[in-house]
Amino acid sequence: MANALGLERADYRGGTSTLCPGCGHDSISGQIISAAYDLNLPMWRVIKLSGIGCSSKTPAYFLKGSHGFNSVHGRMPSVATGATLANTDLIALAVSGDGDTGSIGFGQYKHLIRRNVPMVYIIENNGVYGLTKGQFSATADEGQFLKSYGKNDLPPIDLCMEAVIGGATFVARSFSGDAKQVQSLLKAAIGHRGTAVIDIVSPCVTFNNSPESTKSYDYGKEHEIPLHEIQYIAPGFVQDREEITVGEYSEGEMIEVEMHDGSFIRLKKLDKGHDPRSRSEAMRILDEGGRDNLLLTGLIYYEEPRLTLAETMNLTATPLAHLNASQMRPSAQQLEDVMKQYM
Repeated sequence: MANALGLERADYRGGTSTLCPGCGHDSISGQIISAAYDLNLPMWRVIKLSGIGCSSKTPAYFLKGSHGFNSVHGRMPSVATGATLANTDLIALAVSGDGDTGSIGFGQYKHLIRRNVPMVYIIENNGVYGLTKGQFSATADEGQFLKSYGKNDLPPIDLCMEAVIGGATFVARSFSGDAKQVQSLLKAAIGHRGTAVIDIVSPCVTFNNSPESTKSYDYGKEHEIPLHEIQYIAPGFVQDREEITVGEYSEGEMIEVEMHDGSFIRLKKLDKGHDPRSRSEAMRILDEGGRDNLLLTGLIYYEEPRLTLAETMNLTATPLAHLNASQMRPSAQQLEDVMKQYM
């Protein structure tokens, strides 16, 4: 069945995956394809970005008709910043890993969030460097033992906690084996104006899938605790709309959090009683989950979007990439006037 653009779901696929059979990353790619098809995303407006690692190979496996850039290790945020400033019409989908984001690219990750670069930042988190044969990453469990590398004595970095602290206005966590939740969060993130971070625990079936690892498939399925039921209602991809506010809600009550493409997600508060609009509550449950080894999934934090980087810099309404040379270059008189200020 074709969507509103006349495209089949298969049209949103990419090349054949070369990842290990059963890798959680492939499941995430499948949900990106489904989300893009359901949202009627025009692929020519999408730019796929990545760094280095198993996760960073995956943009080749979805949205074959979009733009793409595979950067060097940890430097994807810099490329994303430049691309989205040059062309504010782009829909940026970035895929990174726990090593690419939490180690060599950690500073870039934090500054991208601080600047509020408009993009979906997907972290495919497996706790190991799968591409270089399974060394512990910065998100690996403290005390975890791997046959090839021994025991990990260092505490993990919580990349969702770092996103909340850094000022991200959309922060979520999911599990690659929970296809329905992953797809709902992806749709919501694409409709968000600003940096939307989704940390997805994605088991490495080759190097880190022992049942006791919190990044394994068995552990994820057994210990996943959704913070709320999520239902996403998508009218199709449209331009940003005016901001709205959402009232308070209590346990057992349904709340609608509207995105800026006119779509919205419905949250039903369960026993956890989590309010995704409270920053202190988001930090509390992340801290609690880390202490108790709980895989808490869902929309962890959401707030009314703040100015994006392009808006902060007062860029023209017309994307810089669409301006001609005469519009980009100051006249001789303008340059002379500027120079006179320094004489």
